[in-house]
Amino acid sequence: MTDDQKKQLEQQFMYILECSDGSYYTGMTKNLEKRLWEHQNMKGAPHTKKWQPVSLVYFEKFECIEDAKYRKKQVKSWSRKKKQALIEQSQENLKNFNKKVKS
Repeated sequence: MTDDQKKQLEQQFMYILECSDGSYYTGMTKNLEKRLWEHQNMKGAPHTKKWQPVSLVYFEKFECIEDAKYRKKQVKSWSRKKKQALIEQSQENLKNFNKKVKS
């Protein structure tokens, strides 16, 4: 296995979903597209099952699981206002991801 292949196996995402009640759900995954599908199809966390539909509003990519875990824990502890500021500064990345998923 090449180093690039190993890195892809380790690749992780930290993401934020906005639920129908306006709350935010913060999670992490190896496969963002698959995990988003799971949340949208009632196969995700209990919170996102309860507050359908959900939409992806933010994500970050990491090369190792430890960094993604740390970032998820950090962001989960933030106030709603701080999460909103993070989300607002990243709308271009999200538009590019959504174009890919819809293709």
